[in-house]
Amino acid sequence: MNTDKIKGIMPENTETRKADHINIVLSEDVQGKGITTGFERFFFEHQALPEIDLDKIDLSLTLWGKKLQAPLLMSSMTGGTESAGVINLHLAEAAQALGVGMGVGSQRAALEQSNLANTYQVRKVAPDILLLANLGAVQLNYGYGVNEARRAVEMIAADALILHLNPLQEAVQPGGDRLWCNLYEKIESLVTQLEVPVIIKEVGNGISPSVARRLANCGVAAIDVAGAGGTSWSEVEAYRQTDALRKQIAHGFASWGIPTALTLMEVRKAVPEIPIFASGGIRTGVDAAKAIALGATLVGSAAPLLSPATNQAQTVYAKFALLIEELKIAAFCTGSANLEMLSQAPLRRQDTWELVPR
Repeated sequence: MNTDKIKGIMPENTETRKADHINIVLSEDVQGKGITTGFERFFFEHQALPEIDLDKIDLSLTLWGKKLQAPLLMSSMTGGTESAGVINLHLAEAAQALGVGMGVGSQRAALEQSNLANTYQVRKVAPDILLLANLGAVQLNYGYGVNEARRAVEMIAADALILHLNPLQEAVQPGGDRLWCNLYEKIESLVTQLEVPVIIKEVGNGISPSVARRLANCGVAAIDVAGAGGTSWSEVEAYRQTDALRKQIAHGFASWGIPTALTLMEVRKAVPEIPIFASGGIRTGVDAAKAIALGATLVGSAAPLLSPATNQAQTVYAKFALLIEELKIAAFCTGSANLEMLSQAPLRRQDTWELVPR
């Protein structure tokens, strides 16, 4: 009996996996099934007399010394292949023009094969943006440490490092990393040694308040809740499976996770002292505005930008500029002249019509 096949293990390299991920997200329906972000459960109290100038609304903020023109992040997507390198350059060029942040995909591929580093390097087109490096946290259990983290940061001249948490994806991925024991203490050690801020990010299943509290206690600089309701990475991995049983298992988790709005609210309450990023299924500026009102410092979007980014930077620019304009109009229609006011704008629950407490 081939036990490797039962476990869903097959030989592959990181570069092949990165190419698979891009193609699957572009061509298949990998949206979570039977679960939503939860933002549809809230609505703003419309201000018919906003008493502000729409053209003077200021959505800017400064984070870790970097000025952003809007509280938005092109969330981590890719790198590690030639096509991914083109995608990252298009994303970065648009981010620079719009004054928003950007994260690259996991840089493990480039740490394994130095010739792939250029597929993540975007400073030549985006010298001023808030740029986030990225490694899988579980790699700390497979020989990675502060030296690899520093290499990832230095590789792209990043302002901070994302450590992503993806236990479900690894569990259903062919050859996924299964050893998640004693990871917290290794994250804590890395956070205390690395010279740049460390952000912990899920990849689409959310973060519970208890986990968020532990992470804040160990000194992470921010948490990206990356909740459910958008791209499901168990669905992505299902399309990569060649074993029928493992494919069925992966599809079985299409509804798994904490909806983005819920994980955002709970983590914000549990960890009021550090920035919280909201991502996971955020597709409109109105949802971005709701996320800010529920406690997000930055709002991330990824999958909707992937197809435009395969085209050209201008296509990405147009897509993200639409999101910014929607966000600005949402601020206007709540009477919010800036982000601080938007974060306090009256928000009501659809089911009870009661105001969300701040």
